[in-house]
Amino acid sequence: MMISVILSCGKSSNPTPINPVDPPVTVSTFSNPLMNGADPSVFQKDGVYYYLQTNGSSINLWTTTAMSKLASATPKTIFTPAAGGQNSRNVWAPEMFYLDGKWYIYYTAGNGTDISQRTWVLENSSADPTTGTWVDKGKIFSPDADFWAIDGTVFEFNGSRYFLWCGRPDLTNVNLTQNIYIAKMTNPYTLEGVATKLTEPEFSWEKNGFGVNEGPEVLVSPDNKPFLIYSASYCGTDDYALGMMSLKAGGNPLVKADWTKSAQPVFVKQPQNNAFGPGHNSFFKSPDGKENWIIYHANSATNQGCADKRNIRMQKFTFKADGSPDFGEPVATGLQITKPSGEK
Repeated sequence: MMISVILSCGKSSNPTPINPVDPPVTVSTFSNPLMNGADPSVFQKDGVYYYLQTNGSSINLWTTTAMSKLASATPKTIFTPAAGGQNSRNVWAPEMFYLDGKWYIYYTAGNGTDISQRTWVLENSSADPTTGTWVDKGKIFSPDADFWAIDGTVFEFNGSRYFLWCGRPDLTNVNLTQNIYIAKMTNPYTLEGVATKLTEPEFSWEKNGFGVNEGPEVLVSPDNKPFLIYSASYCGTDDYALGMMSLKAGGNPLVKADWTKSAQPVFVKQPQNNAFGPGHNSFFKSPDGKENWIIYHANSATNQGCADKRNIRMQKFTFKADGSPDFGEPVATGLQITKPSGEK
């Protein structure tokens, strides 16, 4: 008997199965720490986050549209001071702002001796701060308070502009107590009038190591109430923490009596979360503007001090019914955290 086999043209009797293509995996979380570093600062404009941190010898600028991906951004060195100058060494805590149509960076530097540390200003008229020329505008200071000064920042409120910084008034450098001062600004690189000492270390949690109030950052609540968030105690201790002051309704930022200091810190170490000495923070909003975030540095183990083991962390925070911020506690390293809303 003859058996005929008929094969259809162009088709296999045993077709190879087609594997479906998996859609790309969207990563919706991140974990702390983001990267190594200290004294983080973020400025947000037109969907871009501009990030700076202490480098020591120069100023580097990171740009990103997603803060959770900060570590993958490539920093650009935008300023290196000339050797031998009064601002040539110990370049600390740069912060960037866009004021009157130009970019400004406020940073701390000296000649290499600790007592020489002062606050300085750079200006860039380019629309893109990663391009153009950064012009050294010199030292920014109040004539009545021309002493050791670090951690400068700008606070704009009710049509006026103020400069806040940390100062150590003892010119002999024997008393290391650090206070926070404020003065009104004539322009982005000039102060007017007499400086006001807003806060000095008073409570025991502000005096670990020695008395320190530094790293001022002003946070304005959704109901337009300003809060001064600052770092307290020596950064070389595990007990470096965040304190808070609030400005009364209708208060004058230049009047110390119009500010109220919280008797307890608002953000402290959590050994069980590998968070020691959390502080020197900055704030930013999520890309869609719906969430508030704090970025700060901390150590991952005890007794690591003010050195290169510090790392950068961020987490979401909310506001309480009275308008004050609720930062919670430093979240654990390695914990998966949902990314800021609106990130792509």
